[in-house]
Amino acid sequence: MDEQLFTLHHSKSPIGIFDSGYGGLTILNQVRQLLPQYDYLYLGDNARAPYGARSFDVVYEFTRQAVVKLFEMGCQLVILGCNTASAKALRTIQQHDLPKIDSSRRVLGIIRPTAEIIGTLTKTRHVGILATEGTIKSKSYNLEIQKLWPDIQVSGVACPLWAAIVEANEADSLGADYFVEKRINQLLTIDAQIDTIILGCTHYPLLLNKIKKYVPQHIKVISQGEYVANSLSNYLLRHPEIEKRCSKNGQCHYLTTENSDNFKETAHLFLHENIQAETITLD
Repeated sequence: MDEQLFTLHHSKSPIGIFDSGYGGLTILNQVRQLLPQYDYLYLGDNARAPYGARSFDVVYEFTRQAVVKLFEMGCQLVILGCNTASAKALRTIQQHDLPKIDSSRRVLGIIRPTAEIIGTLTKTRHVGILATEGTIKSKSYNLEIQKLWPDIQVSGVACPLWAAIVEANEADSLGADYFVEKRINQLLTIDAQIDTIILGCTHYPLLLNKIKKYVPQHIKVISQGEYVANSLSNYLLRHPEIEKRCSKNGQCHYLTTENSDNFKETAHLFLHENIQAETITLD
């Protein structure tokens, strides 16, 4: 589909959801379940994924390009459905870029919604984070949680291969067990008092069966999608000026910077439905 036609067709404003790859589809899935009436435009920068080990400057620049593209295609509200982008780019885009591009539009991340709820879930006040190298190094979860819940101790471990395992459709394979068990043991060795673990990468819910196999039963494992969806619903209620500009035809479209056939095939692992996708470029 021609980009210009797409923009004209969606002039009423879908909610944009951006991710470096496929993981943001787990966020989109939960959001659509809770808020099916809205239109959504998903953009995966699959050609340049993964973002996890990239520098702050590169992640910021790639994310800024994606946000500008989604704005050009009619989005008034964009969610960075990627923990690495939320950790490394969100604040700069909100504070530096939005005032210059269009101060009436909004860009939201996915770290704060989980941070807001975590204090109601942990009893020991010891929380673990399993995420990409970039998210762990940024300490974004530590900062957000301790702003809201200063009594909570946060420990994190990077899981550099987990997202790749999911995208290779190996989440249920025996080979995945070694890497999942290794990182969970590493986290619980750092802090044996952890009673709640946040999956700080949107790919990781697809490893949930494996994760639960190696996490002791008394420890809660938290996926973000439900909390992000609830937070977005609440945000739209509190900001009617944004909500009324979001179109409501119950439609969802998909954009990728990779081959669209490849995207459709892998997206099926996350959505369990057949979709159509369009290839675009970011610059």
